[in-house]
Amino acid sequence: MSKENNCNIPQPIRGDKGATVTIPRNLERDRQNPDMLVPPETDHGTVDNMKFSFSDVHNRLEKGGYAREVTVRELPISKNLASVNMRLKPGAIRELHWHKEAEWAYMLTGKARITIVDEQGRSFIDDVKEGDLWYFPSGLPHSIQALKEGCEFLLVFDDGSFSENSTFQVTDWLAHTPLDVIANNFGVSEKDLAGLPRKEKYIFEEPVPGKLKDDIVEGPNGEVPYPFTYRLLDEGPTAETDGGKVYIADSTNFKVSKTIASALVVVEPGAMRELHWHPNTHEWQYYISGKGRMTVFASDGHARTFNYQAGDVGYVPFAMGHYVENLGDEPLVFLEIFKDDHYADVSLNQWLAMLPEKFVQQHLELGKDFTDILSKEKHPVVKKKC
Repeated sequence: MSKENNCNIPQPIRGDKGATVTIPRNLERDRQNPDMLVPPETDHGTVDNMKFSFSDVHNRLEKGGYAREVTVRELPISKNLASVNMRLKPGAIRELHWHKEAEWAYMLTGKARITIVDEQGRSFIDDVKEGDLWYFPSGLPHSIQALKEGCEFLLVFDDGSFSENSTFQVTDWLAHTPLDVIANNFGVSEKDLAGLPRKEKYIFEEPVPGKLKDDIVEGPNGEVPYPFTYRLLDEGPTAETDGGKVYIADSTNFKVSKTIASALVVVEPGAMRELHWHPNTHEWQYYISGKGRMTVFASDGHARTFNYQAGDVGYVPFAMGHYVENLGDEPLVFLEIFKDDHYADVSLNQWLAMLPEKFVQQHLELGKDFTDILSKEKHPVVKKKC
């Protein structure tokens, strides 16, 4: 019983509500989720789960790295977006492949060389580093190879049912095609094909590639109209305040990204991503660093609070109001991803500021001191008052 009274052990008690836990428990999980163990008084009703961690999924280990995914199977509410966390050792290749879904990516660490060829036979090859994006439209063949630092990145696909284990691999295709057909296709003899792999390679180790300029392939149809990569951090923040900054990439500046829009959000200690909602689609999140919490307002008196940290996936259904607050002493960094061609949000602060003062006061029963501080300019990340 003395251990149960230890102040370092969280208990599901708020005031005179709740009780101590008397059964074996996962203390690490409870410490990671204080606002689930002891929800704010404002939480109410039944709300779908909007959190899942990459730490809780099966990891596919290969000689050149690993891949693990969070799809609609792991997070049922996320029907329109799925994700993969992939690590490649130096020189390792994610083999030539394609899939039915579009692929958006954020480079978390290291560097890689990507290739893609479009339907007109135009080739695009580029090196990407930490903070860079790429986008591969559905159906177009591509590859990823780590450079000397190795790399780790997040992939997002515009279908929640996507699985990394069901992509179209070039080696898998040829392993399931009669050898004489392959020989006729390439104009070689069957003996020339003796070394073909008998199954998919998926991720495999190779030497680190040389200089980018030596790998550029010029085709007969010229260059692609827009690059398939985007230097998100190099472009600088779209919005910046004393509470943090936001980097937005969508089809207005990252021209090829037609089905996925994104924002990288940095929330400083003591600050929060303001109360807002998205008027166009659902929001999918990936937490890169720091600790945060989010309350999602689902209308009709329903709300639920979730805690997040690095490696967690969050989700906010279409039009539901929410905020994201930094609970730690380091910057909270996370991605907001949307299945849409453009980024859009509505600020509660700005909305109220653009209405007649008296009208706002009648609704909220607050005086002029409150309405005077409302801002007509949007401040997506705000610093809390001491």
